[in-house]
Amino acid sequence: LDERYLIPKASDPNYRTILIDIVRETKPEFIHSQTDVEIRALSLMREDFDKMGIKYFLPDHRIIEICLSKYESYECWNNAGLTVPQTRYINTPDDLRIAFNELGSPVWIREDKGAFGKGSLPSDNYEEAKLWIDAHKGWGRYTAAEMLDPTLMVTWQSIWHEGKLVVAQTRKRLYWEFGNRAPSGVTGLTGAGVTISDPTVDDIAEKAIFAIDKHPHGVFSVDMTYNKKGVPNPTEINIGRFFTTHHFFTEAGLNMPYIFVKIGLDGEIPALKKKINPLPDNYMWIRGLDFLPKLTTIEAVEKHEQLLQERIKRLSAQ
Repeated sequence: LDERYLIPKASDPNYRTILIDIVRETKPEFIHSQTDVEIRALSLMREDFDKMGIKYFLPDHRIIEICLSKYESYECWNNAGLTVPQTRYINTPDDLRIAFNELGSPVWIREDKGAFGKGSLPSDNYEEAKLWIDAHKGWGRYTAAEMLDPTLMVTWQSIWHEGKLVVAQTRKRLYWEFGNRAPSGVTGLTGAGVTISDPTVDDIAEKAIFAIDKHPHGVFSVDMTYNKKGVPNPTEINIGRFFTTHHFFTEAGLNMPYIFVKIGLDGEIPALKKKINPLPDNYMWIRGLDFLPKLTTIEAVEKHEQLLQERIKRLSAQ
């Protein structure tokens, strides 16, 4: 960073005034954020940025609102005929009881809006789920959905320009970092991810995007979780921003933030030999607390695992 400025939260009434003052002072060419709440706030300030000649790269505001709501996204996908977990909005305890009767057990309880698994809980017990929503004052803000396989998740991160795909790359999540510290096992912190390519995932991701936006523009990162039949189900779209491990792709050779900024600044679209999954499969990105991320490969990890097992076997024989 060249300069830093402390600003209030996007929910603060002074946010817009202070941000505009900083923009007038610094005169940036382009503006972007990496948090959902600020993406929404910046989207609502487009008229301000247009007057000041500040560029941005966002889809229509209505698209942002849909993607920030798990339930509205679900409705779009369900209406488009995509395979998605049946979902109910929970306004009252009666809604929750109906959800358990209709969706089976366990059900996936979570807040309609919010990142990093906010408020999520898998529950096979109505009373437990009710207490959870009570404790979070979540009536009218929570949904209940069919339970998917929390161990099989992929994200399809993509950049679009005026309805046309620029580039997309798939990453499979191996586990959540600190998953044993959260009741749901979901923390929003990918511990390890691997590059993959799967035509089925590509197809479902594009259909999920077009079900919400017929003319996508900007960053659309489609999160998918597999059901018991092995079908990827879209669960949300991280809209207008990159997912938290986008540096993984940059280190592996695909600098999507650079591509994004170049398009946002001057409309310059790079000529890529391969638009979908240009990175080789099996690159691995390992993250954690108090150490720098590590770029490696599945083959390298498996080699170390093999050496460990050989050492254990040798020592056991002594």
